[in-house]
Amino acid sequence: METKMLLLYTLAITWSYNYYMVKVAKSDAGLNFLNEGCSNYNVSNFRDFIINLNNSFSDLRTQINGGKHFATTQQFGGADSVYAMIQCRDYMSIAECLSCFTVASTKIRNCSAANGARVIYDGCFLRYERSDFYGETTRDANREFCGNRNTSALVTAFQTAVKGLVNDLQIATPRINGFFAASKREVVGANNESVYGIAQCVQTIDSAGCLACMQVAFTNVQRCPPIADGRAVDSGCFMRYSDTPFFADNQTINLEPFLKTGDILGATELRGPTNFSYKDLKSATKDFKEENKLGEGGFGDVYKGTLKNGKIVAVKKLALGQSRRAKADFASEVTLISNVHHRNLVRLLGCCSKGPELLLVYEYMANSSLDRFLFGQRKGSLVWKQRLDVIIGTAQGLAYLHEQFHVCIIHRDIKPSNILLDDDFQPKIADFGLARLLPDDQTHLSTKFAGTLGYTAPEYAIHGQLSEKVDTYSYGVVVLEIISGRKNNEMRVDPGSDYLLKRAWRLYENGSHLELVDESLDPNEYDAKEVKRIIEIALMCTQTSPGLRPTMSEVVVLLKSKGSLEHPPPTRPPFIDNEERVVVHGDKSTSTASSSSNATASITQISAR
Repeated sequence: METKMLLLYTLAITWSYNYYMVKVAKSDAGLNFLNEGCSNYNVSNFRDFIINLNNSFSDLRTQINGGKHFATTQQFGGADSVYAMIQCRDYMSIAECLSCFTVASTKIRNCSAANGARVIYDGCFLRYERSDFYGETTRDANREFCGNRNTSALVTAFQTAVKGLVNDLQIATPRINGFFAASKREVVGANNESVYGIAQCVQTIDSAGCLACMQVAFTNVQRCPPIADGRAVDSGCFMRYSDTPFFADNQTINLEPFLKTGDILGATELRGPTNFSYKDLKSATKDFKEENKLGEGGFGDVYKGTLKNGKIVAVKKLALGQSRRAKADFASEVTLISNVHHRNLVRLLGCCSKGPELLLVYEYMANSSLDRFLFGQRKGSLVWKQRLDVIIGTAQGLAYLHEQFHVCIIHRDIKPSNILLDDDFQPKIADFGLARLLPDDQTHLSTKFAGTLGYTAPEYAIHGQLSEKVDTYSYGVVVLEIISGRKNNEMRVDPGSDYLLKRAWRLYENGSHLELVDESLDPNEYDAKEVKRIIEIALMCTQTSPGLRPTMSEVVVLLKSKGSLEHPPPTRPPFIDNEERVVVHGDKSTSTASSSSNATASITQISAR
């Protein structure tokens, strides 16, 4: 009954505001409606969801009243979390922004019980989702919206003016603080006619992500001329032009200073991956000297390099063939990876394909990789807050790769050595996208195989069945390592002891979760209930059946939700039978048994349970 009353109350408010929207839209071009969309999934608890949604909108309204044109908020009460974002165009007054938000926050409720929705007006963009979407730049849903009248100016001259203006906007906007630009351009040969334009990116992405979105918007909006006005809409940006002014002349800015080029990793880094010369990278790493080696991985060695401009980078020598096919795959994959921008993913700066080896150039992470803090020289130095940041940040990075980038990227080899830490000990996932470069002869059953024993999901290791849930499994194992400070495939001297996943499950069954926690952690630093909940989330990720494992966006929500889990309890993870022995050689793991066929059969039986 209470749920029905809430729904009726919401609908009543919606009808009221819809009437208001019709009244004001006639005089305010910012309320010109462009597009809306709803997520495919419904909330699990409508009452909790409505409370979170209302609280989110209330918080956004407060932030706008405080003078903000851009704001985000998160509400984690109950099972249905809400992440929300509002962005008004910077040329609008706060009163106009509030008016657009009021209309948008009513319109967006048309999605009823969907756990995500978005509405877009000329003046503002409002969106909420169940998981973090703030790092999104461009998605398949990007498109243009053209007006309904042609320009009165000369068609060719008008098209030239529009193209020149939006081209400058796409270059300048990512370089402007706040990611907003407004400008105008005269139509050559016309009688005092001009084109007016703006471009804007959300402030939760970086400059490179803004540029990636702008490039898509630039392509889309050019489909509109000779129509007099057009817009390009994407998840991370907005672009608009018109032959009539829709902002004041004193709000335009001079774009010229933002169109000049800078050093190799200054302005040019906004244009996508830089093509480095092999000679320069060889010099930067001192001829790939051993003392400059940062680490070794499945895809090649990584070296510290210092470029001519003083910029420190990480240079990876890919252990791939140099065939024409390999170089073609390399070029296409680098283009894809260079457009991936998220605060929890290592950024690709450039590459080199003209030399004796294929090279990738990444941003440098001073704190190296997570494994050194869990198992290496700095073992035990991470406090609980830092470990929790790594757990949540890694989940957010994977959720972006799986669901928020316009192409689903499955990492296939999530482990501590592939999670790097920045200066603030925030995690950044490395080596994403590289598994797709494996040559065809390095395959496992029906799919190219990349993985490490102990982290690899059974359906992938044994049957070659690849899905996003392979990364979910690996992530769960890594979380248990972060909490325990113990390697998953580390065998105790005592023959009767268990390896990590098996031990975690037995402790969970006995209600003794906290015995898993790293002894180096101060019990006063963490909340026991929170740690138990995260261990249960890790076990949910490592269930034998991929269908039972949560998606990574669901994992993010579970991690950030407070209180008990509103999820079925985890089922027993796959265990390797006693007759199989785990052998570890550095970073590479192999398994041996008295009979390899028997070992494979035993694992297959387990994975089918």
